[in-house]
Amino acid sequence: MPADGLASAPLARRLLAEGLGTGLLVTVVVGSGIAAQRLSPNDVGLQLLENSTATVLGLTVLILICGPVSGAHLNPVLSAVDWLLGRRAGRGLPGREVGAYAAAQTVGAVAGAALANAMFAVPVTELASTRRVGVGMLLGEVVATAGLVLLVFALARTGRGTVAAPAVGAYIGAAYWFTSSTSFANPAVTVGRVFSDTFAGIDPSSVAGFVAAQLVGAAVGAGLVRTLYPDVAVAADAVIVPHGDTSSAATQDQSRDLIEKQTQHQAVQRPPSSS
Repeated sequence: MPADGLASAPLARRLLAEGLGTGLLVTVVVGSGIAAQRLSPNDVGLQLLENSTATVLGLTVLILICGPVSGAHLNPVLSAVDWLLGRRAGRGLPGREVGAYAAAQTVGAVAGAALANAMFAVPVTELASTRRVGVGMLLGEVVATAGLVLLVFALARTGRGTVAAPAVGAYIGAAYWFTSSTSFANPAVTVGRVFSDTFAGIDPSSVAGFVAAQLVGAAVGAGLVRTLYPDVAVAADAVIVPHGDTSSAATQDQSRDLIEKQTQHQAVQRPPSSS
């Protein structure tokens, strides 16, 4: 059972949240990239600023929307690490669901790119032609992904899930600028961006290298998390944010339990009356 007594939402609902969230994330990234390219055609730096700003805000909102249902992983790397770190404690995403999450995220990402193309009248059938190669760029993906994993699990372990949405958005926005790869840090998003020959696209020939670098970054990030927070497994159910069954009945039960716990805590803390 997830942390804090929350009953897990049905798998179909969680997969819908992951697919929808990842799809809209790619729509934000690709759509804002197209808009930036058209609004500032002669200034690549300004294009990146516009693109990164939209991504920061969009990702924050999407985590807030999808988080209560599925945790808002929106990233196969985070889903896999959640299983890896949580399995010893029986927490986190079950291994049998990792593939389903990754599939939903990837399908959503491709659909999100197609939606962005359609909104800006970009040919849907054209694949990206922007080659992203080189050791430095791949190292950038390792750094971006490792930092993302470390941030997400550090927040979960220290009980700061309430700030996860803006923190993750801020980190990705910063990583746009301090990494040479502009911080894809997400295999599903990487695949989705193949399907838009625009500012945010990535040539199909560059995908394998990027995904490999992201997996290396995930391993580095997981290792850092285990070293800094040896008991991180107990918090695997709270990645990226605490989540569970959002049906009205379940929510009422959870609220009732929370009120009872708070009442009991207050009764324990209340000083004895003086006579």
